[in-house]
Amino acid sequence: MDFGRQYLAVSVVLALLGATLWWLRRRGYAARIGPGRGGPQLERLERLALSPQHTLYVVRAGDALLLLACSPGGCSIMRDLAPGRPAGGSR
Repeated sequence: MDFGRQYLAVSVVLALLGATLWWLRRRGYAARIGPGRGGPQLERLERLALSPQHTLYVVRAGDALLLLACSPGGCSIMRDLAPGRPAGGSR
């Protein structure tokens, strides 16, 4: 009986740690670190808040440069910007 309580207590603590790590990763506070990762593949370059619930982002995803529009209904790609050029530059 005593060993059963100890195993239950350890299981509960491990479950709470796992749930906390899952929550932190979901919120973006804890990054996944693994072998063979060459750095961030996704980088936010600019952010423009249009309203409290609507925002424009310029994001670099690998070699692509994207303009994203985000709202409570989700996010969509507005434009695929030319790689290597700043978002506000002349064409």
